[in-house]
Amino acid sequence: MSSNHKSKIRNHKSIQGFTLAEVLVATTISGFIAVIAVGALNAIADGAQTVNRVTETTSEMRFAARILARDLTNLYRDANPQNMKLVGSSEGDTTGTPPFLTFYTVGRAKARAHQPEGDVYEVEYFLGTRAQQRKEDLAAEFGESTVLFRRLWPNPDKDRAPGGILTPIAENIGLFQVRFHDGQQWVGQWTEQMQALPQYVEITLATLPPAKGDPIVEILTVTFPRLSRTAAAAALQGGAPAAESDRSESSTPDATSAPASPPAAAPAGSANQPGSSGGGRR
Repeated sequence: MSSNHKSKIRNHKSIQGFTLAEVLVATTISGFIAVIAVGALNAIADGAQTVNRVTETTSEMRFAARILARDLTNLYRDANPQNMKLVGSSEGDTTGTPPFLTFYTVGRAKARAHQPEGDVYEVEYFLGTRAQQRKEDLAAEFGESTVLFRRLWPNPDKDRAPGGILTPIAENIGLFQVRFHDGQQWVGQWTEQMQALPQYVEITLATLPPAKGDPIVEILTVTFPRLSRTAAAAALQGGAPAAESDRSESSTPDATSAPASPPAAAPAGSANQPGSSGGGRR
């Protein structure tokens, strides 16, 4: 056989294509790799969405806690304890009242533009739904998820029905718990008849349980012990403390991660930075 013939045979073998079995194997491997790649991309996308959702929810919870802490820190103080207001009821209280917290606070920013206002506001926090906010049956559109509302009422008057500006500050809240410490024990309700302020106010916020993971919980504790003792002493004596005594004995309330000298059962609290804006409960 000549060398030219042998060369032609080698060239013919070198240009032969893949067999059917080789093509099937390559296609199967490529499809398997594609499926894995798509699954990995979907997992990464879902993870990113979960992280973003948790981050947004955490920021919203901290924002709500900052507003609560700011309003309580600026609690309105007066020489006569009857002119002050702090009432509330915790979730699960024996009275069956929905959880709420209402008090007078001092604010510099006006709630309504171009309207006459003082610097004392009534502020209230409570759980509700969007349907309650718009006074319409919007449950089908918004669902039944609960919202933490803030009601800010300029120029409050005890002789008028409560009013004000209603603003949602946190969505999907599953727990709004308020506890009060009277110097001896924690109670779930604080009424105007007590004629004094509690030494500690503890607020717990928690989101609804998510599909994955644990709910986000935010706890804050606000304390004004000297102010509460002054008001309590005045109530026991049947009179109001003098203005000078109120200024010397009272101090600006502190919102702290934990009370400076907490009672035995006081749990740890959280953030105390200012926030903004407000909401109506009847």
